Amino acid sequence: MIVFLDFEASGLGKRGFPIEVGWVGEDGMEEGHLIRPAPGWDEWDAQAERIHGITRDRLLREGAPHDAVARRMLDVLSGHQLFASAPSWDGQWLSKLLRAAGLPRHALRLRDTEEAQRATALAVLERSSMTAEAQAQQAEALLQAARAAKERQGTPTHRAVEDARQELRLWQSVRRQAEQAARPLA
Repeated sequence: MIVFLDFEASGLGKRGFPIEVGWVGEDGMEEGHLIRPAPGWDEWDAQAERIHGITRDRLLREGAPHDAVARRMLDVLSGHQLFASAPSWDGQWLSKLLRAAGLPRHALRLRDTEEAQRATALAVLERSSMTAEAQAQQAEALLQAARAAKERQGTPTHRAVEDARQELRLWQSVRRQAEQAARPLA
C-alpha cells in the first residue's frame, strides 16, 4: 500500500528533533502522534514553533514516548511504500526517531512523493492505446500539473497528518487525471 508521511521538527539545526509524525494511506487509514522528546533532545527553535504552533510544554504533556511512536511506526508501516514531499528532511527525522528508540535507522525507507505520482501515472497510462512516447509525455504533463497545483495550495499547514493528507490528495488527482487521459476517445 502507498502511504504518505510527514514530520514536524523542533528546528532545522543539527540538533533539531522530530516532534510530530503523521501518515495517511491510500486506503484511508491515517494516524498522527506528538512525540515526547527523547533524553538529550533539547534544541528548540522559536521560529519553528511559530510555524507549526506546537510548544515544547505541549509535547511534554501530550506527546507519546518517542520509542512507543517509533515502534508503532514499525508495526503499522513496515512492508508499505512510504513517500514524503521532502524525503531528505523527513528521512532525517525518521532516522533520528528510530535510532533514539534503539531501532535500525533504515527499518523504514522514504521515497519522494513525485516517484509515487510518476509510477501511478505510468501504470495507468500503460493500459491505454497510447504509444510509449505519448505515455511518457502525458505522465510528465500530469506531474507538471501536480507541481503547479501544489504551488497554488500555498504553504503547507505544518501539521503532520494534514500535510500527509495533502500529498495523498495530490497523488489521487494525478491518478484520476491519468485515468481520464487513458480513456479511449469516443
